[in-house]
This record gives sequence, structure tokens and C-alpha cells, in this order.
Amino acid sequence: MPTAFPRPVAIVGAARIPFARAGGVYAELSNLDLLATTLSGLVERCGLAGVRLDEVGAGAVSSHSRDWNLAREALLSTALDAHTPAYTLQQACGTSLQAAFQLAAKIACGAIDCGIAAGCDSASDLPIVFRQRFARRLLQLNRARSLKARLAALKGFSLRELLPQPPSAAEPRTGLSMGQHCERMARQWQIPRAEQDAYALGSQRKAAAAYAAGHYDDLLPCAGVLRDNLLRADSDLDSLARLKPAFAADGTLTAGNSTALSDGAAAVLLASEDWAQAHDLPVLAYLRNFRCAAVDFVADEGLLMAPTLAVAELLSRNRLALQDFTLYEIHEAFAAQVLCTLRAWESADYCRERLGLPAPLGTIDSGRLNPWGSSLALGHPFAATGARVLGAAARQLAQRGGRALVSICTAGGMGLAAILDAA
Repeated sequence: MPTAFPRPVAIVGAARIPFARAGGVYAELSNLDLLATTLSGLVERCGLAGVRLDEVGAGAVSSHSRDWNLAREALLSTALDAHTPAYTLQQACGTSLQAAFQLAAKIACGAIDCGIAAGCDSASDLPIVFRQRFARRLLQLNRARSLKARLAALKGFSLRELLPQPPSAAEPRTGLSMGQHCERMARQWQIPRAEQDAYALGSQRKAAAAYAAGHYDDLLPCAGVLRDNLLRADSDLDSLARLKPAFAADGTLTAGNSTALSDGAAAVLLASEDWAQAHDLPVLAYLRNFRCAAVDFVADEGLLMAPTLAVAELLSRNRLALQDFTLYEIHEAFAAQVLCTLRAWESADYCRERLGLPAPLGTIDSGRLNPWGSSLALGHPFAATGARVLGAAARQLAQRGGRALVSICTAGGMGLAAILDAA
């Protein structure tokens, strides 16, 4: 298979803490707490205490002003050599996957030999701030050097200025939330409620089976939590059908077929083959290539449809067909989003008009899709999901061999995709 990488990029470690429902067991933990726990666990698992890595790239989507140097602060909480540099980045739900892409590109060209990509998010600790008018008033007070200047800064003050301003869930360009955008997609692609519920139930059952098989036995303990606590193993179609629409009175998206707000963190260790061998770390899988894409969702291309483009371009650049994969790790923001993506790849019109292809990409084997369950069952701490799916794909390839396709949709109409090969 053609690859743009001058030298192989290996995934040699993966770790995450259990994901938890927002406002629950991790409610008192910050982004820094979650990320530091995860990085420390990965460092211990891979025997890296005292080791100087080339880079650590990590980030969070919902971050406080105190998180301005989040990656570096988390690193300094681990047993890694303090001379390891770190940087904080953000690309919405693709944050930790983008971090992996950046490290992979540097490893591939020989600029570095190793690095950790990670992400975390705490929906329990959202950055709720003062309104802008009061914030400006505080800054003016801070600059004041006389009583007259202080009184001038307070002139016109109203108690309404003290009302908190929570972060918005809406896309700035449209004023619509991701769920509202996905409702539009579900209507456009005619994805009925029953099909969404059936898909969501399938994700729950796959995750429950993966737990029973021991595939999640390696989760890092955090705050006494050992398992993802969003998993609803006892869910059934009747209970899902009773749930009310979440984003529109006549909608089809519900709390049961949409991801829940959650807290968590995940990380992956990437390296050159020589570095991995020198540190006695077996290769789980190789990150062969990757692609990022975006759609004009303001023009109604579908906010969460960018992975259709990223995957199509990635397949073309690597001369592969959609069916040339042992497994597919597709992030589940909503059941409808996954189903719209699958339907788009099957559509001759969409593939021709939007993807510029002469024929549809076709169908994939549903048994190969998210075999261990995905975000609907496990949770979706925004910036952590990329590292979770990358680590899950690598671990599955280490067990069964083959090739994996990974994709994530993000806010802002972006999508990321990657190809992994077994070692």
C-alpha cells in the first residue's frame, strides 16, 4: 500500500481512564487531574519513568483560563523526565487524534523519535464566566490608579452583570447545536427513529460483550472508578423508544441514541521502530496515513459529514477500497450521524456530487464496525475520544491482525480519518 511516510510510525502504547457521566464521580476533578492521571498511567505501563520523550501534545475542548499550559502542567505531574517538552492544542472532538497526526508526521520525517498524544475533557467542570461587560469593568478597575478612576470604572454597574455566562453549545455561524444540526441530517437522509435506536442498542451490546471478554480490563483506575459508567447493558428497544426527543419536539434524536456529556481522558504513545525496540515496547499497530477535511455546513452540507470526505480522500491517496479493512472505528456522536455517513458512502449521487467519485464507496460489514462498542456506549469526553478510538483500533489489530479505518467528526464541520495496519 502506498504511504507518504518516509519511515514507519508505530503505536506502542495506549491508556485511558474510565469515562464517567458528567456531574458524577469525577465532578471534583479538573482537566489537569484527568489528564495527569492518564499520562501517569501510560508512563507506568510503558516503563517510561525518568525517560525524556521528544514531545507530548494534548488538549481539552472545554478549558478554563488556568488550562493555558495544560499539557506541560500534566506532564510535570508524571514520572517523565521534566526536560520533555509539551504543547497544548485543540481541534474540537478531533483534538487528541490531531495531536497523534502531528507527532506521526514528525516521527515519519525524522524530526522526533517518540511522543504522546492525549486529550481530556470534564463536562462537570465547564468554564462558566462573568459576562463580558463585567469582565471589562474588572480589567478597568485593575488598571485604575486613583479613587476617581475606580469610581469611573464602577459607573453604571448593574447586578445583571453578575449573571454567569455558561459556555454555548451552539455553532457560532448558525446558532444551532450539534444535535439540532444532526436532526437536519437525519431528515435529509431519512434516518428513522427506530433505526437510530437499533444502532444505539447495538453499540451498547457490543461494549457489554467487550467488557465480558476482558477487552477493557486495562482501564486505568481513577478516583476509585474501574469501569465506564455510562454503559447501559440492560438497555432494550422498548426503553429507548419511550425516550422523548432531545433537540426538537418532532425530532428523532434522544438521550438514548446520542452521546451523553461525560468526563475522561485518553492517551497513545507513538514512536519509531528503533525507539520502540530500544525501550522494549512491542508495536501494537502502525499509523500508516491520515487525512483531515471540512465541509461548508453553513451552506447545509451537513455539520457532521466531513468524515465522508476525509475517508474518501484517504482511500484515494492510498489506493484502497472502503471494504479493504478488518475493522472500522467510527466515532459515534449520534447514531444518526453514523447512519448518515454510511448511507452517504452508499449513495451514487452523494459520492459523485460531493466526493467527486465515479461510483459509490459502497457498504461495510456491520460486524466490523466498532466491534468493542463506541461513544454511544462508552461516553465522549470531547478531546479524549480521538486517542480512545486510536488506542482501541491499535489494540484490536494487535489481537487479530489486519487493517483499521478510524474516523471522527467534529464541531465546525470538520472530520479526521486514519489508516492503521497491524504490526
